[in-house]
Amino acid sequence: MLESLHISNYALIDRLDIEFHPGFNVITGETGAGKSIMLGALSLILGGRADSRVVTDPSAKSVIEAVFSVDGDTSLRDYCVEADLEWDDERCILRREVAPAGRSRAFVNDSPVPLGKLQAVAMRLIDIHSQHQNQLLATPEFQLRVIDTLAGNGARLAEYSRRFGRLREAIRTLKAMRARVEKSREDEEYTRFQLEQIEELSLTPGEQAELERERDTLGNLATIKMALGHAVGALSGDDDNALALIDTAADACEDLESVLPADADIPSRLESARIELADIVSTLEGIDESLSADPSTLMAVEERLNTIYSLCHKHHVDDADALIGLRDSLREKLRALDTSDESIAALERDARRAKALAAETAREISEARKKEAVKLAERLREVAMPLGMRNLRVEVQVLPADMSSTGIDAVQFMVAFNKNQPLMPVGATASGGEISRLMLSIKTIIASSVRLPSIIFDEIDTGVSGDVAARMGDMMRSISRSIQVTTITHLPQVAAKGDSHFRVYKEDDEHSTHTRIAPLTAEERVAAIAAMLGGSRVDEAALAAARSLLDS
Repeated sequence: MLESLHISNYALIDRLDIEFHPGFNVITGETGAGKSIMLGALSLILGGRADSRVVTDPSAKSVIEAVFSVDGDTSLRDYCVEADLEWDDERCILRREVAPAGRSRAFVNDSPVPLGKLQAVAMRLIDIHSQHQNQLLATPEFQLRVIDTLAGNGARLAEYSRRFGRLREAIRTLKAMRARVEKSREDEEYTRFQLEQIEELSLTPGEQAELERERDTLGNLATIKMALGHAVGALSGDDDNALALIDTAADACEDLESVLPADADIPSRLESARIELADIVSTLEGIDESLSADPSTLMAVEERLNTIYSLCHKHHVDDADALIGLRDSLREKLRALDTSDESIAALERDARRAKALAAETAREISEARKKEAVKLAERLREVAMPLGMRNLRVEVQVLPADMSSTGIDAVQFMVAFNKNQPLMPVGATASGGEISRLMLSIKTIIASSVRLPSIIFDEIDTGVSGDVAARMGDMMRSISRSIQVTTITHLPQVAAKGDSHFRVYKEDDEHSTHTRIAPLTAEERVAAIAAMLGGSRVDEAALAAARSLLDS
């Protein structure tokens, strides 16, 4: 239930605070007094587009805040908990702030939230029904939603949505596989040619780096051999080489045996150094002997490297190791192509199973819709006929349709308002007033079966008068027994049905005009309804008529 509404710095509203009541709230006022401004502000709570032009005072932000009682609303609680929103067991506060520059912020229970989450919460709390929304009645989506709501298809639709989602994913996977296979088959001959080129090289990991080292070595062979000669000569060549000097040092240490500490073990350490140097000499000589001066060896290395470079360039890869990765990828591609028929067959089986499961749930939904369609047509006639539509005929058709996200049905509301008129789609035959009355009847039927959020009717009674208006007022009052109903009306027959009555009016100060709203006392209410009956002249007859309406 909407408990209170605060609006500040919004269009003609400098500040407005209103407390609503359970049951049937009525809002009246002269045309242009600002009722639509209030609804425009409230629509921001429902996620409407923010416009900086509504901010009257450019030095302050515009604020719209609505407080709802939510005691016992487990559905909303579960959504808020799942969406990680602040939750209070008694009240839910929704707020929208619009800065002068146009930027807006949304809040749920004083915590900032994305606009989508504010909208999701608000839609569970309030439903603003306007003349524009009446056009929804002609849309297949709305008609289907009405049937599903009354048929209690919520759980079935949730399960169908999961199964249909799996079906679409299975179909996407199958289509992608078929496309890949078709493309691979088109490229198969070229793929095999690429693979053969790479396999002919018989590459091994790290081979390119090894070849490049060998090429650098062979290209600088003379310099390398000279350096090796110098190193070997220094270690073992001339008389003053390193090995000879170590031998001299060892001989000298033998004469020093009496003065050298025993634990220093210098002779042994010199011997170890001599052995290590001799081993180094042997290694260097081996390297020298292995280096061939044959030009054909260098030519062979460069030729293989050039082949590798050319293939890397052709396939847009960096090195031979990447070519090896490409080779493995091409092998896998051809292997998958060889087994593609089996893979496609498996995916087709998955898609058929997913479709069967989705179709099973869709048939359950369809059966529930067909049963409810018969009940709704009869119930709609019963509820709507007293609203001046004595000859109303209704048929709710549930027709076969291709499987989609909503099932396997197309719903069509067919109506006729005159005896000699054939049944036609509601959007093609109904006037604005007739659609308003049909929509009110549907809301009445739904409210008697399903818990709805608070409803605000914005001049839904436009185009009717007299006895029909009184009956529409009775119908809204009937809905208000189970949910809070607020209606904006110009008709005294409807206004008299309300439990609480508010008047919207304009007030001028020295500089500007402001929209105000005030709850009416019993006597003020009599005067307001008398004014609605008698226009600018309120006499005793109008007051008596107003009291009679209220008493009835």
